[in-house]
Amino acid sequence: MKKLDITKYKADFMQKFAFDFKQWMSPAIRDYYSLFLKNAHYKRAHLLSWVKEYSVLENGRSVKVAQKPIQVSSEARELYLCLQSRIGDEVHVGEWLTISQNCVDQFANVTRDHQWLHNDVERAEKESPFKTTIAHGFLTLSLLPYLTDSVDASRPAYANAKMTVNYGLNQVRFPYPVKTGSVIRAHSRLIKVSPIKRGLEIEKEISVEIQGTRRPGCVAVSVVRVYF
Repeated sequence: MKKLDITKYKADFMQKFAFDFKQWMSPAIRDYYSLFLKNAHYKRAHLLSWVKEYSVLENGRSVKVAQKPIQVSSEARELYLCLQSRIGDEVHVGEWLTISQNCVDQFANVTRDHQWLHNDVERAEKESPFKTTIAHGFLTLSLLPYLTDSVDASRPAYANAKMTVNYGLNQVRFPYPVKTGSVIRAHSRLIKVSPIKRGLEIEKEISVEIQGTRRPGCVAVSVVRVYF
């Protein structure tokens, strides 16, 4: 068997083994396993970013490859240094918010998603394993700007910024359903800050806590770009 074929066989085998192993786990352990893999991937990504900055010479020595520096303003530099000292810290805990049936119904009307699990209270009480209606996962996700206090114009997170842009989300998942009537709040942990042209790119892991429930309703990495 060719070397390439052996590599592909090993990769397919490991992928199938990992899938079967996760199916065997309980939901709670599966969440911890996913978190472990995510942290391992995060550390590997940091290692790879370090490796890309170096080249190996013939004698085995490694030297840093010169890269064109990114010019940032004094405001961006000041914020960068401040945030770098807080990498890994929980930087924000939001206020509690009650998810009412009216809120779920309004979201269903906007998105045209009227599944009975979300909107049919009587049927959910009889047939749903949760014995009540539940919020759409995307409803919880769409509330992140409010839950993280990112929409209050009177209290901007980055006062000196000219513009703040929601650049995207990474690794979104919904570990536990948010039942109608639940009270939720968001916890934000700073995980990465990178200089970009005219500003900074900031990544935070946001976990939506459900009051009285151990598992979160949503976990996502928010990517925001701040321009000065």
